[in-house]
Amino acid sequence: MKKYIDQFIDFLKEEQGVSPHTLRAYMIDLNEFSLFLNEEPEDIDYLDIRSYIASLHHRNLKKSSISRKLASIRSYFKYLHREGYVKKNPAKLVSSPRVPKTLPRFLDIDETFSLMDTPKGETFIPARDKAILELLYSSGLRVSELTSLDVVDLDIKETLVRVKGKGRKERIVPIGSKAMEAIQNYLPERISLKKKSPALFLNNRGGRLTQRSVRRILVAYSRMINLKGDISPHTLRHTFATHLLHEGADLRAIQELLGHSSLSTTQKYTHVDIRHLTEVYDKAHPMARKDK
Repeated sequence: MKKYIDQFIDFLKEEQGVSPHTLRAYMIDLNEFSLFLNEEPEDIDYLDIRSYIASLHHRNLKKSSISRKLASIRSYFKYLHREGYVKKNPAKLVSSPRVPKTLPRFLDIDETFSLMDTPKGETFIPARDKAILELLYSSGLRVSELTSLDVVDLDIKETLVRVKGKGRKERIVPIGSKAMEAIQNYLPERISLKKKSPALFLNNRGGRLTQRSVRRILVAYSRMINLKGDISPHTLRHTFATHLLHEGADLRAIQELLGHSSLSTTQKYTHVDIRHLTEVYDKAHPMARKDK
């Protein structure tokens, strides 16, 4: 099965523009599946796949992890069927485990402003870190989109940035005034490194900053102000979308800004907004306070 997995991974990389992190996840999932069955794709039926899923349940894996692994198998067999390597797609007959829906974590306004103000100083590191935090919150970028930005993607005059999203899709996203100010304060410090990298955000050796480094930066600053829970770059993306919705932004506009291909993906923020409204009601309505 290995040659088919390799061909599928090449297809995802070259034609679909899938990120290295996602490619790695596909490779791990499919190699594990291959080791479990040790059969050629044309000999696998839906009962084999169900047997594999059952083994994952026996290992007490989370339903979300099982669902992701099944999604990898489905994509793999969809590719094999389309390319004519198998006569039918057996994964279509296997249902996914029901995963409980969780509302995305987001910061309130005070927490957000406190986080944005945490990097102190005008030297390279604090200037860069402040620009990163401000841009993540101002434009709702994925961490992969942020780290793939080049200097030429910035339009300082129009306060816009060209973002390379999933599947190599590009979109133009506005940059808020605070974020643009932070970026303009950072750019002279970046130039002072005298490195030829096209990347917008550099490490202190002059190389492109990695996604892992951005996560570490955010975690470090969130701990400095004692933010509760797990804070990640995606938390700022959720915060961006939720704050826009609270201020009355149209859901379609938020979808475009986030680069979601489907509106259903963006609609999870309406649930966050309902929760927010319920909390406001509980705190403010006289009868709600009386009941408590």
